[in-house]
Amino acid sequence: MSLKISSALISVFYKDGLEPLVRLLNEQNVKLYSTGGTQTFIEQLGIPVTAVEDLTGYPSIFGGRVKTLHPAVMGGILYRRELPEDLAQAERHRIPPIDMVVVDLYPFEETVASGASDEDIIEKIDIGGISLIRAAAKNYNDVLIVSSRSQYGEVVELLNAKNGTTDLTDRRFYAGKAFAVTSHYDTAIQAYFAGESSQGTDYDGPIYEFKTLPANHLRYGENPHQQASFYGDLNAMFDKLHGKELSYNNLVDVDACVNLIDEFPATEGSPAAFAIIKHTNACGIATAPTPKEAYLNALACDPVSAFGGVIISNVPVDLETAEELNKLFMEILIAPDYTPEALQVLKSKKNRILLQRKPVELPTVMFKTILNGVLEQDKDNQTETADQFKTVTEKAPTDGELRALEFALKVCKHTKSNTIVLAKEGQLLASGVGQTSRVDALKQAIEKAHTFGFDLNGAVMASDAFFPFPDCVEIAGQAGITAVVQPGGSIRDQDSIDYCNQHNLAMVTTGVRHFKH
Repeated sequence: MSLKISSALISVFYKDGLEPLVRLLNEQNVKLYSTGGTQTFIEQLGIPVTAVEDLTGYPSIFGGRVKTLHPAVMGGILYRRELPEDLAQAERHRIPPIDMVVVDLYPFEETVASGASDEDIIEKIDIGGISLIRAAAKNYNDVLIVSSRSQYGEVVELLNAKNGTTDLTDRRFYAGKAFAVTSHYDTAIQAYFAGESSQGTDYDGPIYEFKTLPANHLRYGENPHQQASFYGDLNAMFDKLHGKELSYNNLVDVDACVNLIDEFPATEGSPAAFAIIKHTNACGIATAPTPKEAYLNALACDPVSAFGGVIISNVPVDLETAEELNKLFMEILIAPDYTPEALQVLKSKKNRILLQRKPVELPTVMFKTILNGVLEQDKDNQTETADQFKTVTEKAPTDGELRALEFALKVCKHTKSNTIVLAKEGQLLASGVGQTSRVDALKQAIEKAHTFGFDLNGAVMASDAFFPFPDCVEIAGQAGITAVVQPGGSIRDQDSIDYCNQHNLAMVTTGVRHFKH
């Protein structure tokens, strides 16, 4: 059913991008109603507009908290044009129809993010706007709702193409978008009161609320036959400096990169760190005094798997490092900054994605769809350091072995279980990834280390979970491993400890398991 728009209510917070829509509505002889700053904006364009106060007979009251919540406004949106009784009531109460509603909600999330006071945040909870959106969306049979400034351009194209009319499919489509806007808005408010805004409130509310906007539709999912979208604000996390669009698999690997490199924060006096990720696991990671050394040491871990990988650095990339990086085919490079000379080199590959990471606080919880529901858990934000290790063998690790054990444990925590990580101080030597047996994971790691020429004598081993039998420490000791870190807690821990004591290995336990499924 096609309907000609004859009247529109416009009430927005941001005015950018609004002018072309207002001018088009005026050209199409649409009667405009507006409030406050939006009314002033329209008047300054030289376009006639009726104040909502003139429609309702009431001024804006209570500091602007009540402007549009009135039967003359809500009734004009909600009455059903096909029902004789609704038409009669509208005529009796002199309620004119409102065929289109344009609303841009108060910036609640932006206000929270700015660190504003609680009072200012509460005032940015939109009441009238959200009511207008819901009313217009509910009555999409008769009303077109434009619920976001991101829609202005497409609505101008629609009304131009159809000469100011819309059909039922158009109105239902924008109603769906409107309810997505209100859902996201209410979820942000709920999250604030639930304490996610650092208020620390103990809130017994809904277990799971999915924030539906903004959405980025991806070319496809994990495989080409799967559709996919990313819900979040990538622009807040990264500036994309070069390259093609990010894919589903790219994003999964980027997430793994960020979580791993955050174990190696760049502070004054700390070494540079480079990690190379393939299918969410590190195939190379190293720390060194310079970015170039860190990258080359990370690449040496497994130069075969590094081909087509995703690479991240905790320090800016300079020209010397960029020249080495440019020799490798990589999908993505992430760094906090790049020198202009480095960028010039790295941009020589057309499709290579270059991301500059921004300092954004990441969520502290994780969600995963499973069966007919959703799992929620805290992120694994705990990493044990040497002062938390408990030496359980007669031989204690040396200072160098302790630093290597710390390094190995950080990598182990971010590697698919079952996993074993072999390392020396500042460099991953090899890892066994995602095996059904920890023994198989260890054998895989040893074979890989030998393949790329690493001497395991004096290396250390980290395990994501305890050893139910002494076979792992036996195999590791025979390969040259001299120190081991593991959670402990097996009823047969003593068997592994006894083997280490008999063969001069050091073992420490953490009491913390780091499964990653």
